[in-house]
Amino acid sequence: MTPRVTRLRPPLVIVCLQPYLSEHCTSSRWPKRQFTNFLAGSPLNRLSWLRTSHSFLNAVVVSPATRWILFNGGQPLIASHPGTTQKRSLALLTTEDVRPLLGAEPFFGQGEQEGEHCASDAPVLQAARVRGPSVVFLGLKETETSGSALPSSEFKDPHSAVAKLTGTPYFSADVADLDENKVNEAIENTGLVKDGSTLAFMEPRAAMSSLDAYTAAIFAEARSMVDWNQRNKFCPACGSPVYSLWAGWKLSCTSLLPWADNTDRKPCPSGRGLHNFAHPRTDPVVIMLAIDESGEKVLLGRNKKFPGKFYSALAGFIEPGESFEDAVKREMWEEAGVKVWNIRYHSGQPWPYPANLMVGYYATADSSAPIRTDLDNELEDARWYTREEILAVLRHASGTHLSRRDHKKIGEIQDGPDDNSTSAKSQDQSVEVVNNDEPPFRIPAPTAIAGVLIQHWAEGKAKMLLESGSTAKACM
Repeated sequence: MTPRVTRLRPPLVIVCLQPYLSEHCTSSRWPKRQFTNFLAGSPLNRLSWLRTSHSFLNAVVVSPATRWILFNGGQPLIASHPGTTQKRSLALLTTEDVRPLLGAEPFFGQGEQEGEHCASDAPVLQAARVRGPSVVFLGLKETETSGSALPSSEFKDPHSAVAKLTGTPYFSADVADLDENKVNEAIENTGLVKDGSTLAFMEPRAAMSSLDAYTAAIFAEARSMVDWNQRNKFCPACGSPVYSLWAGWKLSCTSLLPWADNTDRKPCPSGRGLHNFAHPRTDPVVIMLAIDESGEKVLLGRNKKFPGKFYSALAGFIEPGESFEDAVKREMWEEAGVKVWNIRYHSGQPWPYPANLMVGYYATADSSAPIRTDLDNELEDARWYTREEILAVLRHASGTHLSRRDHKKIGEIQDGPDDNSTSAKSQDQSVEVVNNDEPPFRIPAPTAIAGVLIQHWAEGKAKMLLESGSTAKACM
C-alpha cells in the first residue's frame, strides 16, 4: 500500500485566528493576565523539576495518555479529517504510534551499550539520549480537577506515581534525520490513519491556521525546542558531537561521557561552569507601533522582502547592553529615522520561527518630522496612516489576507528556499485568484502581535494603556 504521506503547501487563504483573552486560558494554577496573544498562554505544566529524572520520564512516556507532536525539518505533522467538520488539526500520536522511530529502550537515561540503563547519580547522564532522535518532554496538560503536580520526592516508585497523574503528557521529536521510508511506514500505521485521517508534514506558518488557542501554544513550545535540538549538533567549545540531556532541554558534549576516549585531548571547556549554549535559547525582539501626538496616526513600515502592499509595525532584535526600551528607541531611529518617547509595554508573543520572543510596545513620535529609511536601508518604505485608513483595511475582506505565494515568500525570508523541488515547482505553478477589489495596503493578521498592536490601537482597545503613559518626552 502506498503511504499517504505528503508535504502539503500553504493553503490559498490563511485563516485569521483571533487572539484570545485571559479568561479563556486561565486555570486555578495561574492568575489572570491582561491579554494573551496567539501562540502564548500554554496550558501545560512543564514539570521542569522532573526533566532530570529518567525514571519519571521512562514511566510517563509509555503512558496510554501520552501524546506526541512530530516534525520533519520543522514542519509539523498535520491530520486532515475527510467527511468531518474539522478540516485539519495537529496530529497527536500515541507512544505506540511513534515507538518504531525512537530506537531501543530505555528512551531516557541511556548507557554506553544499547539497552543499557545509565547510573542514576551521574549528572552527565541525567535523562540522557545518546542514540536515536532527540526527544523533548513538553509538559503535562492537567485536567481542571488536577491538584498540584507531583514533587520529585514522590517518584521513588515512578510507575505508581505516574498512574496518579491526571491529564495528558506531551512529547515531541523531529524525524528529519531518520530514514524517510521508515518514517512513512510508521505514520501509515498510526491509529489516526487507520481511522481514516490523512497525515502530512505541512509548512508551519500555514499550519497555524488550523490550530485552536491551546494547541497553538503547545505547538510554539514544541517547534522551538525541536528546532534547537535539530540545529545544534556540535559542541561550540571543542567541536565534538553533542547528545541530549534533561529530556531535550540540555545539550552536552560527548567528550564528557564517562566512556569517552579523550586520549591526547584537552578537557572540553564546557565541563566546568555554566554555559548558555548548553540550554535552549530564546531571542527577544522588540516590535513597536509609533503613534503621533494626536493619537490619530501610526507609523508602519514595509520591509524590502515583504510581499506587495504589505506594511507592518517596526521590529528588531535586542542587542547586548540594551533594555527593551533602549531597543525600541534605537530600532525606530535606525529603520525610520524617527525619535520616540513615552514607551509603553503592551504584551508578548512567542514566535517559533525559530525561537523568538516578540515584545510589543507603543511609543509616541512626531508625525511632522521627516522619515528616513536610508540609515540601515532595511525598509523600502515607511509612512504614517490615519485611524480611518487602518480601520478601512481591517474591515476589508482581504485586508489581513496572505495568498499562498505571499505566505511562501515570508517563510523563505527566514527559512531559505524550499529544498523540495517537487513541491516548490508545484507551488510556483499554482494559480492565484485575482481579486479586483484590493485594499490599498495590507497589514498583519491578529495571529501576529504586530496585527494585535495595530488593531487594538485602531479600535480603541488600547486607549487606557495609551492614556496611562506619561506625555512628557524622555531624554533622547
